[in-house]
Amino acid sequence: MRLPADTTIAEDKLARYLLLPQARGDKSAFLAQTGYVQGNAGQLLQDLRTQILPLDAVRLESNKFGQYYEICGTLKGPNGMTLPVRTIWMTEHLSGITKFVTLIPDKRRA
Repeated sequence: MRLPADTTIAEDKLARYLLLPQARGDKSAFLAQTGYVQGNAGQLLQDLRTQILPLDAVRLESNKFGQYYEICGTLKGPNGMTLPVRTIWMTEHLSGITKFVTLIPDKRRA
């Protein structure tokens, strides 16, 4: 199945979480390999929307907040290198809005 084209991807989440070094669960170094840094969070947003979101989503668990989905794919960064990624998305039960949750290195395809 495909997620809606108008799925919400918060640029702030990318700039202040994925691209900002974290003490636990840091993903910024992983994404920096392909040229994504805090200053180009908009590029990461656009690339997630065009390279990952159009791929098939697999339904995961559901909880009181919403239905979760996973999309696995290859993300080609600004420097031309590629990374295998797993992305998690959620459709909220109350609002029906689908939104980006997180990105994880896909070690199964590395």
